[in-house]
Amino acid sequence: MSIITISRGSYSRGKEVAEGVARRLGYDCISRDILLDTSEQFNIPEMKLERAIHDAPSILDRFGGGKERYMALIRTAFLNVMREDNLVYHGLAGHFFLQGVSHVLKVRIIADIEDRVKLEMQRKNISEKEARRTLLKDDEERNKWAQFLYGINTTDSKLYDLVIRIRKISVADAVDIICHTVTMKQFQATPESQQALENLALSAEVKAALIELNPAAEVCAENGIVHIKARISETLQQDMENALKTHAWAVRGVKEVHIGVSPISFYED
Repeated sequence: MSIITISRGSYSRGKEVAEGVARRLGYDCISRDILLDTSEQFNIPEMKLERAIHDAPSILDRFGGGKERYMALIRTAFLNVMREDNLVYHGLAGHFFLQGVSHVLKVRIIADIEDRVKLEMQRKNISEKEARRTLLKDDEERNKWAQFLYGINTTDSKLYDLVIRIRKISVADAVDIICHTVTMKQFQATPESQQALENLALSAEVKAALIELNPAAEVCAENGIVHIKARISETLQQDMENALKTHAWAVRGVKEVHIGVSPISFYED
């Protein structure tokens, strides 16, 4: 069992590659579905999430709870889906959410700007100038989104196991390469890698459960044991600790809860 994440720019043929790989392997192919899951699970309008992805970081200033809440909700929905394995995910930041999970093959699909412009012109029936402007703006917004939310540059090749340029290598070739690579032993799930994924998913669920109480709280889970680090005002410490524990215990799979507190003094900014 494996997971394949495909990072791509718009009109780089990455969606076609992802769908081709999923068909060949019999895997589920997921992208926008993550938004739908988040929208339904947390009762947030889907359009708001789509705008948050496309127009970040400025839109986050108007998104209730800001950066922390948005990240927590998307991460929770994403990792809950990833628990199923045998998936191809194409979109932003999949490789970021799955750090430390060894049975993930991380792929970046790139294409030359001239080829992308031609595709944009054909699909939208627009001029070359307009197509180029649209693509460059979209690239800029995607890069801002990844940098602002995660502090990563999605074009950095070190983030990926494979970087494939669609030109001499066709979409069909890329599908062949990915399907061959994912069969390698190092990309197969092990009890340890599956547990690493479960730990990430539980951490994300607890973080989402605490987001309204203490957005900056840090959460780490390992085999059901949850550690929470939070900064709490001295005057509210006991009540906040109790509330954090109550909300964490409400998450399925939690076996123990430990809280580490850094007090915030009355005079601290």
